[in-house]
This record gives sequence, C-alpha cells and structure tokens, in this order.
Amino acid sequence: MEANLFLLLASGTMIAAGVYLVTDRVLTRILLGILLIGNGANLLILQAGGPAGSPPVMFRDSEIYGEGQVADPLAQAMILTAIVIAMSLTAFILALIYRQYRYRTVDVVEDDEEDQAIAARPISAAAAPDHDASDDPETGRMTSEGDSFGPKSFEEPVKGAQDD
Repeated sequence: MEANLFLLLASGTMIAAGVYLVTDRVLTRILLGILLIGNGANLLILQAGGPAGSPPVMFRDSEIYGEGQVADPLAQAMILTAIVIAMSLTAFILALIYRQYRYRTVDVVEDDEEDQAIAARPISAAAAPDHDASDDPETGRMTSEGDSFGPKSFEEPVKGAQDD
C-alpha cells in the first residue's frame, strides 16, 4: 500500500492544531479543536482504507478498477460513523456554549469555587467528606456513640414489618 504523504501531513497537522485548541479555556476554541481532531482522524482512516477501488457492491457489472481491486467498505463505514458522532458532539458543545454565554455572557470556562475549596481542604480525618460528628476528631475512627440521634424509636425496627 502506498500512502499519500500530503494527506498524512495534513491529518497530523489538523490533529496537532486540534489538541492545542482543546487545551484552551474558551469553549469556542475547544469546539474548533474537536472538529479539527475529528477531521484529522477521518483523513487517517481514509489513508488506512487503502488505495481506491471499485465500489464494494456485490454482483456489480461495471468494474472500474478491475475485478481484483475493490475499495475497503470498513473504512467508509467508520468515516461515516465518525462524521455522525462529530456532528452530535458539535451540537452538544454548541448547546453548552449557548448556555454558558446566556448565564455569564462569556464562553470562558472558569475554575469552580467548590473545587478550589476541596483542593485547599486540610488532609486530616476530620476534613474527610464522610466524617461524622460522632467520630473521634483526632483519629477519625468511629466512637461508641456512633450515629445516635433522635429518639430511640428511630433505632428500633418497625413493629409488624417482620410479620409480612
């Protein structure tokens, strides 16, 4: 198989530019980056499909490239599937961009304040999200008090539940 060097360089350039754009914090650039990556991947799949050939249709009378040279239908099906997936992903990201612009009037992805608070949280047992107020504050282990709260009727099984 002989690959077209120009198409390989074009697909490599498109994928590299797409990766660069995806790492930005502006949603429109992320969208353009994903589109470039998708189109570059389609070019790579096209090159992996092999040389041009006759249409992959059984019992076809007119063989353009001869009887032995038939185009690979798998590459064509994968490219068609990739186009549909890229179109749906584009629609989803456009919806995210519209929602972001509608609420903040910018399309820049900012750091979440809750994520920053979680990152700044001290690494002690008492700061863990599953820490209970009845746990020992120094070791973080459960105490004999456990989760005791409310009246004792909360702790007992419901009467009549075993009868059913």
